[in-house]
Amino acid sequence: MPTVARAADSKVLRFVPQANLANFDPIWTTQYVVRNASLLVWEQLYGVDANLTPKPQMAEGHEVSDDFKTWTFKLRTGLKFHDGTPVLAKDAVASFNRWMFRDTMGAIIRKQLDAVEVIDDRSFRIRMNKPFTKMLFALGKASTPACFIMPERIAQTDPFKQISEYVGSGPMRFARDEWVPGSKAVFVKNDAYVPRDEPASWLAGGRRMYLDRIEWQILPDGATAAAALQNGEVDWVETPLPDLVPLLAKNKNIKVDVADALGNIGSFRMNHLNPPFNDVRVRRAVQMALSQPDYMRAVVGDDESLWSELPSYFTPGTPLYNEAGGEPLKGKRDIAGAKKLLAEAGYNGEKVVLCVATDVAITKNQGDVTADLLKQIGMNVDYQALDWGTVGQRRASKEPIDKGGWNIFHTWHAGADCVNPAPYTALDASGPTAWFGWPKSDEVQGHIAEWYAAPDLAAEKAAAVKINKASMEFVTYLQTGFFKMKQAWRNDVSGIVQAPFPVFWDVKKA
Repeated sequence: MPTVARAADSKVLRFVPQANLANFDPIWTTQYVVRNASLLVWEQLYGVDANLTPKPQMAEGHEVSDDFKTWTFKLRTGLKFHDGTPVLAKDAVASFNRWMFRDTMGAIIRKQLDAVEVIDDRSFRIRMNKPFTKMLFALGKASTPACFIMPERIAQTDPFKQISEYVGSGPMRFARDEWVPGSKAVFVKNDAYVPRDEPASWLAGGRRMYLDRIEWQILPDGATAAAALQNGEVDWVETPLPDLVPLLAKNKNIKVDVADALGNIGSFRMNHLNPPFNDVRVRRAVQMALSQPDYMRAVVGDDESLWSELPSYFTPGTPLYNEAGGEPLKGKRDIAGAKKLLAEAGYNGEKVVLCVATDVAITKNQGDVTADLLKQIGMNVDYQALDWGTVGQRRASKEPIDKGGWNIFHTWHAGADCVNPAPYTALDASGPTAWFGWPKSDEVQGHIAEWYAAPDLAAEKAAAVKINKASMEFVTYLQTGFFKMKQAWRNDVSGIVQAPFPVFWDVKKA
């Protein structure tokens, strides 16, 4: 019996995610925790590999016209949803249509779209009225929301309402009857899944599952999660507390490593609709006072190999990185100048609602630094301690603050999502269709359009310089710095890789 028990346990992985899985609709929300869970249940037509190159996933391949206006896709054979029904072109078309209404890149496609047409059960066509060279990236990007393929009946759900049925075609099925938001989410192996032949690389290649069951255990308290890992009660902690990482690294039964070499960009997100941040002078006042080292030490500690200041909107070390217009984030912080600019903007002590997800260390630590910063420059801070699920719902409100609206929330953006404008939801400045905060700048959007139309990398770099400079002046959002997080897992788990999200395929447990 003990031998049988150990064998069974080797097929069960107990994982502590970065946050609670409060909802489960990857199109309705942009929370990374939902995207990460969705990667187990749903698939995409294409998927980016570790080189950020989109490769066929559900698609067998594609054809594109010489003018890049007509894209024709064919599904690979043998695809089935978890309910046993085949994946058809009509499912892909319905899913694509729903995704377009919630994604910034999808919105760009929608404006240039002539039609999406089913050709036969395995083929469909996207016809654009302008050349669109980045279609594969749109279908395979890892950023939220990703274009996940669902059965037509589910994909026909209003994109602004959550789905209530979780049927995908991915390597794991969602055990809805075991879902306890705030406590547990369970995924069980889809025995009917047929992986691609190619080796796995991030979202591309064969997703081979060696686990029968993955249990997400929600442990918001970092010390509790670390103790559970040390005691063998869990196998893998996605974001251990930085203060406890040295302790975990000393444990001979635990491995610790950087989670993602492309790192993350901390985000101070302001609501451009509500006063006072509808005035660019107020946004610039905070920009000149904000100390990125204060934020980074609060988020990842004193190890400067894990963080750096960031006078850019783009990921360091990637082709489009530049610091054009980044001077306001460099040098000594100007508290007096910030107070003066606030006065010029007419700020007179009005309440500023700061929504802080206290159950996620990254957001809580940033929120605490912000509360102190705003008080230093004379702002009246209403610090609202919430959970991440509530922040995810609250930030969608465009109401004034006296009717449930907000002024600031904190998050972070994976470096893989900030390498260029295509996956970069937070960079969009289209106003009503932009990400939460709804910034509107025709200049920023014009330069983003230049990037989309760029014929080569040199032209893309030139456009990125303009984007960065204009975004800095407009203060689309405030970067709190660049940082890398570590993940920790027990020695009997193998196959864990560095990626912007937890990769469960190819993971084994001894």
